Amino acid sequence: MAEYVRDEPVDAPTLHEIRGWPASVDVPAAAAAFGISRSHAYELIARGAFPAKVIRVGTRYKVITASIVQALSAETT
Repeated sequence: MAEYVRDEPVDAPTLHEIRGWPASVDVPAAAAAFGISRSHAYELIARGAFPAKVIRVGTRYKVITASIVQALSAETT
């Protein structure tokens, strides 16, 4: 997965790499997939505007990997 320095993703994953991720990922990983900062991802989630399906698990948010792949695939076609 991507490494982070401060709040910016250092290495954005490829669509092929994302397809190998677990069924759900944390917000920083999902943010890296979309090429946005972690803080911007949380802002989008708060507004209900994140481009992939987000679920709340206890006090944490998880992003459904299949929805990330679907969103990114739609952008590339």
